[in-house]
Amino acid sequence: MPDILIRKEGRAGRITLNRPKALNALTYAMCLEIDAALIAWAKDPELALILIDAEGDRAFSAGGDIAEMYATGKAGDYTYGRKFWADEYRMNARIAEYPKPVVSFLQGFTMGGGVGVGCHGSHRIVGESAQVAMPECGIGLVPDVGGSFILATAPGRLGEYIGTTGVRLGPADAILAGFADQFVPEAAWEALKTRLIDTGDAGLIAAAAKEAPEGRLAALSPAIDRLFAPSTLADIAAALTAESSDFAAETARALARAAPLSAACTIEMIRRLRGTPTMREALALEYRFTYRAMEHADFIEGIRAAIIDKDRNPRWRHAGPEAVTADDIERLLMPLGAEALTFEKE
Repeated sequence: MPDILIRKEGRAGRITLNRPKALNALTYAMCLEIDAALIAWAKDPELALILIDAEGDRAFSAGGDIAEMYATGKAGDYTYGRKFWADEYRMNARIAEYPKPVVSFLQGFTMGGGVGVGCHGSHRIVGESAQVAMPECGIGLVPDVGGSFILATAPGRLGEYIGTTGVRLGPADAILAGFADQFVPEAAWEALKTRLIDTGDAGLIAAAAKEAPEGRLAALSPAIDRLFAPSTLADIAAALTAESSDFAAETARALARAAPLSAACTIEMIRRLRGTPTMREALALEYRFTYRAMEHADFIEGIRAAIIDKDRNPRWRHAGPEAVTADDIERLLMPLGAEALTFEKE
């Protein structure tokens, strides 16, 4: 079976991720196929909307398939990873800027690269099983695939909290933070998809939407805003340690699992973007980090510890938050000059 199913059905261009045993992890080839379909369908008069979903009940997509990226980077070849990221980011931008409604159905895990495909369209639907997260700091990256844009536009300091801890968001919290728009019970999904395909009317989604089960973030937002207000990662970590609440302790443990350099750069990126960011600005800033990630950050070590050796004991470049300097952050986020990410017009 192909890794991705791309076809026209009724009034919809359909993209279905089809690697359920691999939690629909995105390969480089899948990213290119998605982008090619979007280009082909943009001016197709037969199609009124794009519908993106995934096979299996465990995940929409749990992230990118980074085995080849690790293998080439470990061997000192950074070209493949840089090209993968650049082409993936262009595809993410195309979804965000698409001239037709893009409807995504996000069940189970939607993480990392899955966020890039599923969380930038015009109509992002979550159900009861949704678990949305940006866990990149735990593998020595930063929230990318446009995730930094969502984090920078999230209410209060939710962006810093979600981006550095990798916390998983249920349906209500995903909507609050800006990763999704509406909750539709999963039992109603197939009927809704059929109506969307038949009519091409994305307005039908609002009628099918229900109130999501209560989440955690709304009640925790005052504490998050206070604890993540300090200007540096070290000061945030100190604030968490100084507070005696269960939430502060839980959050401190989650933050301690992140690569310090990645977490510090994530905070800086969100704050640079906050205000009036564009998706392209966010992706270009992310690319500054990912372009350098294999050579100058903790990505290779993070993948080794989490996926290759699975010892869960990464040896980060920095011993802790206090060891990361402003110069360290600037070296990862400074402009790339001729290597900067570009967005070709099709």
